[in-house]
Amino acid sequence: MYEIDSKLATLEAEGRPIHVGLVGAGQMGKDIVAQIAKMKGMVCDIVVDLTAEIAKDAYAQACYKGEIALCSTPEEAQKAISLGKKVVATDYRVAVETSQIQSVIDATGSPEMGARITMDCIFHKKHIVMMNVECDITIGPILRKLCEQAGIVYSLTAGDEPGSIVEVYRFAKALGFKVVAAGKGKNNPLDIYANPGMKEWQEKAAARRMNPRMLLEFVDGSKTMIEMTAVSNATGLIPDCRGMHGPHCNVADLKTVFSLKSQGGILDKEGIVDFGIGDINPGVFVVVTTDQKRIVDGLVQRDMGKGPNYLLYRPYHLCSIETPLTAAQEVLYGESTAHPMDHLTSECITIAKKDLKKGEKLDAIGEYCYRGSIELASVAREGNMLPVGLAKGAVMKCDLKRDEVVTYDMVELNEHSVLLQLRRMQDQLMGR
Repeated sequence: MYEIDSKLATLEAEGRPIHVGLVGAGQMGKDIVAQIAKMKGMVCDIVVDLTAEIAKDAYAQACYKGEIALCSTPEEAQKAISLGKKVVATDYRVAVETSQIQSVIDATGSPEMGARITMDCIFHKKHIVMMNVECDITIGPILRKLCEQAGIVYSLTAGDEPGSIVEVYRFAKALGFKVVAAGKGKNNPLDIYANPGMKEWQEKAAARRMNPRMLLEFVDGSKTMIEMTAVSNATGLIPDCRGMHGPHCNVADLKTVFSLKSQGGILDKEGIVDFGIGDINPGVFVVVTTDQKRIVDGLVQRDMGKGPNYLLYRPYHLCSIETPLTAAQEVLYGESTAHPMDHLTSECITIAKKDLKKGEKLDAIGEYCYRGSIELASVAREGNMLPVGLAKGAVMKCDLKRDEVVTYDMVELNEHSVLLQLRRMQDQLMGR
């Protein structure tokens, strides 16, 4: 990707821009449309959301002054784009099945929608940018495999913490460093029992123009667990313990805190994923080590410290703003920003956030019923633990106390879910 700017400029000069379709015009979706509007060599032709008004507002926020067509079929969209119009729609299939579109960005945040959008991309051979990390940690390996067989790229997004961490991780691995730890800073106070009905969080969500549920997914820790599960599955790094350590520390402390206990740190083993609460956010980090004395001497001379661990720190992640780069990476290079391996290393399991009752229908991540926590995939399999991506809409078959793990045998799942069917296929292929 080192010449991506010049390659995009060439496409612009030749009148051959990359054509992108967006599904989900919320806060991040609007950012994406606005950013693409300032770029060379790329255009966002179609925006899809639940209402045409929301989709149109994405173009308005991007200061687009041209004609917008409301289309209900791919054929209508193809004609509109050929006439130089922008398209809005309420059916995701319009974005996926329109012939001009090369890459589709899923910014819905719904695991079920992520499954449906990606399967349609596979059928119609469109690259997929998966901002939907909740979907990725549930069925990412099988989606990636199916995409590869179809000759398209499945990718997590640049700018989100998993993509940004993997970027630094790949840099470290390419240079031959041993990775001790990889992680992120948490950007909200951690309250594992928080829910969107609490006045404090309703006010903060309103001030940030966010859906309270979306904010609470961060506050109760679920989002951090989901993101680090994605990193684990993309790299093979594992949690040192269920839920990770999440120490209070600052950037200056990272290489010391995330070292082995024998070295004065908190880790039982190296090669882990974790997070810190301090001045780390909005950055991401990778702690590395090396046994090559010549390199150690060089790191000391370059003010990286005396070791044994060294910090690689990226002080920002521009979620949604960087996303168009992944679409370009897919089309220009046929590569992903990050993607899961062919198996799950970690699982984000479901833990009751309150006492649950028999017959209760579980709500969404970030609401009242449950939170996510990272665990080794092997431990989750042995314990029959329910992945958090499958929890929404499940009905409890028994009572469960707060803080206990929800298992498959405790719930009745939605048998009509595409997500569930793909998860079962993935489990069979992995020999679960």
